[in-house]
Amino acid sequence: MDRKDHLRYLLLVPIAVTIIASCKVTRDYQRPDLQFPAQYNGVSYSDTSSVSDMPWNTFFTEPALQALIAKGIAHNNDMLTALKNIDIADQQLKQAKLFWTPQVSGQAGYQYNRPSANSLNGSFLQGKNYFQDHQVTLNLTWELGIWGKIRRQKEAAADQYLQTYEAKKAVQTTVVSDIAKGFYNLLMLDKQLTITRENLVLSDSTLQITTLLMNAGTANVTQLSIDQVKAQREGIAARIPLLEQNIILQENALQLLTGAYPGEIARSVKLTDMAAPQSVPAGLPATIVSRRPDVRAAELDVMAANARVGVAAADMYPKLTITSGIGFESLRASDWFKPASWLANAAGGIVQPILNKRQYRTQYEIAKLNRDNSAIAFRQSVLRAVGEVSDALAQIDKLKEQERATYIQSADLHRAIEHALLLYQGDMANYLEVITAQSNALQADLGLANIHSNLLTAVVELYRSTGGGWK
Repeated sequence: MDRKDHLRYLLLVPIAVTIIASCKVTRDYQRPDLQFPAQYNGVSYSDTSSVSDMPWNTFFTEPALQALIAKGIAHNNDMLTALKNIDIADQQLKQAKLFWTPQVSGQAGYQYNRPSANSLNGSFLQGKNYFQDHQVTLNLTWELGIWGKIRRQKEAAADQYLQTYEAKKAVQTTVVSDIAKGFYNLLMLDKQLTITRENLVLSDSTLQITTLLMNAGTANVTQLSIDQVKAQREGIAARIPLLEQNIILQENALQLLTGAYPGEIARSVKLTDMAAPQSVPAGLPATIVSRRPDVRAAELDVMAANARVGVAAADMYPKLTITSGIGFESLRASDWFKPASWLANAAGGIVQPILNKRQYRTQYEIAKLNRDNSAIAFRQSVLRAVGEVSDALAQIDKLKEQERATYIQSADLHRAIEHALLLYQGDMANYLEVITAQSNALQADLGLANIHSNLLTAVVELYRSTGGGWK
């Protein structure tokens, strides 16, 4: 080979390697056609704006609730775990960025050999019965990223990093919504406790009136009347410790969400002070992938799985490896670092799997199946997300109707109590009518508090299901 041919060869080799390195044996990720509906079921109109675009400290305006959410974001153990997962993925991504660079290692060694004098090696020692070998080398190994293997490895690592970041945002949306739901439930229990205590006072008043009427000799009032009123009074009294117990349990649950030990939750607001917004836009279903972090994380898992398919496919093709080393080697320590002891080597090779190709084919097929599973999980997450938004919208709409009807019912029943007591004191109604009116009013008031709490919770669920809470 003359000099021109040699130069031509040296130029063609890197060009060929570059061309091969740019080749990809699998296709880039393409999002499947999810066929989103035009709008959510149960609502008449959807626009591009969404309640999820609001930061959580703007959506929730109550200071006590804001303080709880801020504490939960900072100290919730699920949040802390998600942050550590991001750090782990970040380290893996940094490692993946070094896939293009060669591996460099240093080696120093000493070897002592005493062969048999009757052996071939021993016959060359010329009067010595042993020899030594002193060596220090710097070695380089470089697997060229042909067939797009290294590019796919970096893609998989980057997708995994982004997936953990989206997972952290998904955890935050859950923490924010769980704290808000727990806070509203706590306010509902406070309201029900207040209602029950007020009804206990009312029952005491009814018992006092009944006792006075019996002592006055009213015909329709007997000891049975007093026993029935007492029984109703004790039934109401029995509700109080149960509600107090539930309040303590809810406070403990909220403390756990904020990463704290059980204890009381400071609050001055009442359930009736918390109004549900008149309008809560959900946005279009097609935007759910970009707005919901858990759905985005599911798609990133598909993207990472697709990249791993590319890595597995590249493993079935030839591998091009370059190795080289420089250093010093000498049989005597005194000559170790002399110029004559300098050594250098370089080699390149292409390896094509043959007998173990079934192993690589199996890895490739498994990688494709894992990608299919990830794609199925992604589609399921989209279906679940759209369903959750649709459910929340339906709940908000119907709970508003229930609240309006129950509010009117409660007002009517409280008027019925006033009328029944007046008629009872005038001996124009019996005690059963009074007890029934009071019992119905109590149930309506407790139900109204529960409905209002459920309405607030449904609004929070819509905020979470559309992807709100991580900003």
